[in-house]
Amino acid sequence: MPFRDVIGHAYALELLSRAVARDSLPPTQLFAGPSGVGKRVVALALAQAVNCLSPVPFREGRDSCGQCASCTRIARGVHPDVVRLEPDDEGAIGIDDVREMLGQVGYRPFEGRRRVVIIDEADGLGAPAQSALLKTLEEPPPTTIFILISSRPDALLATVLSRCSRLRFMGLSSAEIARALMARGRNEAEAHAVAATADGSLSRAIDARGDDSVAARRTAATVLRQVAQERGPRERLAHAAALVPSKRKSSVTAAMEREHLATYLRAMSSLLRDVELLSTGADEALLANRDVARELERLCDAYAGGRGRAAFTAVDRAIGALDRNASAKIVADWVVLQI
Repeated sequence: MPFRDVIGHAYALELLSRAVARDSLPPTQLFAGPSGVGKRVVALALAQAVNCLSPVPFREGRDSCGQCASCTRIARGVHPDVVRLEPDDEGAIGIDDVREMLGQVGYRPFEGRRRVVIIDEADGLGAPAQSALLKTLEEPPPTTIFILISSRPDALLATVLSRCSRLRFMGLSSAEIARALMARGRNEAEAHAVAATADGSLSRAIDARGDDSVAARRTAATVLRQVAQERGPRERLAHAAALVPSKRKSSVTAAMEREHLATYLRAMSSLLRDVELLSTGADEALLANRDVARELERLCDAYAGGRGRAAFTAVDRAIGALDRNASAKIVADWVVLQI
């Protein structure tokens, strides 16, 4: 995929395309950022850009054509000068794989201008494997570029980090994700509902069920409205049941309960964020849920200002508690008492 077709990350793409045009790419790079936001896609786009046979201009830099023999082979994963290391089924990249890769980079590229080594989920490298990389990262071959990709860069050795130029990737905006989903055939309601709870990850959004996200957002909005009208704790607690799957289904595990509740809470968090934006007069184009603007206006009556900010903080803490394996029932009860 050429730079021009990548979703989001305009700043990173501009930096890379200019560096390609000037032949000034750092030989060792770390693409760091949340999972599923497109770091791997950008790494492959960079591999295409440096090896394209018919490059084209892009934002004062250079991009690949996406159609020549080199570009198509990189896209198919069969180019001999684009080497990828990925974790095994246990999430680890072994020292033997690293040594095999290092044996390849000692030679000139077979057919491309530059050899590109992409180490995906580099935090899966064990300490011995990282140590084996150090000398090569410090003095890389002149025709080789190393790209380490990680959502947990702090798991890498300090000596590895010090040898890499870090490029930070942020989560995609809800609008960017929604547009991408609609381009893939999702209807507008599904696209916006999924995007609002995807936490900036396009891959998570693509995997999500649209009808589940729409239902989660509808339920989250209903619970927010109902809880706002109740004063007593007993009445509030009655609404918590809507956020947790029924225990009558024997197939429902504790992990499934937590994930189910997390989906509802992410939808609730997104709605509360939009309420705060509306209450401050921000541009409505920034809303993640602008397709349900009427619902947001109704929620503004109860949650604009201090209560909304307190509710947002409570929901965020609840999601964090679920990540630490807290009971879904206890978390649901707690959050309805706080919002």
